[in-house]
Amino acid sequence: MITRLFIIALTPAFSIAFGVYLSDRYDREPPSLLFKTFVFGALVVLPTVAFEKIFVMLNIFPGLLGIAYVAFVVAGFTEEYFKRLVVLKFIYNNKHFDEKLDGIVYSIFSALGFATIENIMYVVFRFSYNPYVGIYRGVLSVPAHAIFAVTMGYYLSLAKFSNNKKEEKYFLKKSLYMPVILHGVFDFILMAKIPALAGLFIPYVLYLWWSNQKKLNHYIHESKIRFDRLNDENE
Repeated sequence: MITRLFIIALTPAFSIAFGVYLSDRYDREPPSLLFKTFVFGALVVLPTVAFEKIFVMLNIFPGLLGIAYVAFVVAGFTEEYFKRLVVLKFIYNNKHFDEKLDGIVYSIFSALGFATIENIMYVVFRFSYNPYVGIYRGVLSVPAHAIFAVTMGYYLSLAKFSNNKKEEKYFLKKSLYMPVILHGVFDFILMAKIPALAGLFIPYVLYLWWSNQKKLNHYIHESKIRFDRLNDENE
């Protein structure tokens, strides 16, 4: 029973990670560095949970304001901050971060490490009696972490390859607050339990997928152009 639950919890993140690895087909990142990013993404669950508990105790807001606080600050800000911290501390200045697509790839691997531990906590331990939790999280929650990471990585790459320090600082800030906003809206719609708002959830998820797929495709195209140019120079 517990083996089956672990498989359910691990499969979504591993499947997405493999798909992302294959998408980075022109200049693949070292598997060891991707694994390291994944592991550190998993490890930051510990400080994230600690800070989330502190922020929850500081929640003095009633009703929808309290829900918004949990969605945007407790969950959105805290989780995106620590997932981003992994990329900033261990990848941002690494020599292998040498094209814009890399920012998205490493951000996704950090997010998937985080999502894997979070999924195990929910599927294997907290809600082991409910088989639908694994399905729900596999379809929505884990992919959502990856989608937020696309936005994060998109702006981290713009910062990394910016022309000046002012521009770099601007995009670094955006690499945090944009995924926080996307994450917060996602959680708020689910947590508010307002029928009219719930009707916007599927359109919002489709928008997230569409807009972030555009970002990913843009950097994949740039990666191909860079790959072709380097090949031409070596001929």
